[in-house]
Amino acid sequence: MDASFSSKPEARQAVWDLLSEERHARYPFPPHGRIPNFVGAEKAASRLLDHPIFEHVETIKVNPDSPQRPLREAALGRGIRLLVPTPRLRDDFMLFDPAVIPPELYRKASMSTHFKAHAMPVPLSDLPRIDAIVVGSVAVTRSGKRCGKGHGYADLEHAMLMALGQPPVPVASTVHPRQLVNGFPSEAHDLTLQLIATPDELIEVSGSSPCSPSLDWDLLDEDDLAAMPLLQELRRAEEG
Repeated sequence: MDASFSSKPEARQAVWDLLSEERHARYPFPPHGRIPNFVGAEKAASRLLDHPIFEHVETIKVNPDSPQRPLREAALGRGIRLLVPTPRLRDDFMLFDPAVIPPELYRKASMSTHFKAHAMPVPLSDLPRIDAIVVGSVAVTRSGKRCGKGHGYADLEHAMLMALGQPPVPVASTVHPRQLVNGFPSEAHDLTLQLIATPDELIEVSGSSPCSPSLDWDLLDEDDLAAMPLLQELRRAEEG
């Protein structure tokens, strides 16, 4: 989309509207208010996983949203373990190990409705080393800016991993070409992307390197902590 926006909400609304109007969105409908599923998600997933970064990875963290379902299935098929956060960080992370999931069940295991049947819960203290991160996006720029649906969970999850001692790793996203925009404002705690895959191209973001933003407790209130037990656990650990 050849447009720049003065705020993230404006960028999100424009992308959601465009995907809906031009029928690039896929179930679940409407795309508004969510990480939008899109036509060509399978091609975007394959294009991303063909990048050399993914040749030797053992474990990737990937979001649980619909447009990344094909990527989760394809990654399992390539022998890559998946670490998936529970929605809204309400419980332990989920680990999907292709070594223990039968290949004929990879597709079902990649579906959010079947996560519990195929995942192993992993507490924060036992998280494996992560080699790369794949996030869902509503709008992205070719310079590596990203905005999600507005709740900040991907940024929060990333900061939590860094607080637990995970090393900075490449962050990627799969999107429809119409989710590419010229610009929108960003904040210091926002994730930056190193790779963006669409069904048509793979964008290697020039000059972007993995970042390690710290977890800013001042941005979280007691309601946030009450709704996300993992945050409470991490805070207790940091306080000793």
